[in-house]
Amino acid sequence: MALEVQKVQYYNVTVQGQIAEGSELLTTIANFGVDFLAYKAIPLGSNQTRFTLFPVDSSTLTMGAGKAGINLDGPYPAIIIAGDEEPGALAEIYRRLFQAGIQVEESSGIAHINGGYGVVLYLKPEDCDPAMAALNK
Repeated sequence: MALEVQKVQYYNVTVQGQIAEGSELLTTIANFGVDFLAYKAIPLGSNQTRFTLFPVDSSTLTMGAGKAGINLDGPYPAIIIAGDEEPGALAEIYRRLFQAGIQVEESSGIAHINGGYGVVLYLKPEDCDPAMAALNK
């Protein structure tokens, strides 16, 4: 697999309860046919959780959330990268971004998935297109 770089949108949703209690939110959204590229859940205290949702189709998420009365915060830009697992692959991504003068606000990833890896880069809106250009060289 070659390096796959995709510009995406994400949304934040804050719910009452702990992460596992978020199953109600995820079930509601799934019932509207929303599929995700990625997601993140972070506890914000003893009884709140913020979900960060990366839908395959933003319009399906926003439509479903609207019908369910779910307040979405976003959209915000990000880049999702998938590539072949090899030593130094992640270092090369950050090298290209550094050389292009792009500051990564936050990132997360997973490796050793069927011989590949995935990385989510949270960027400032004005940095997304230059980051895409730097990563697609």
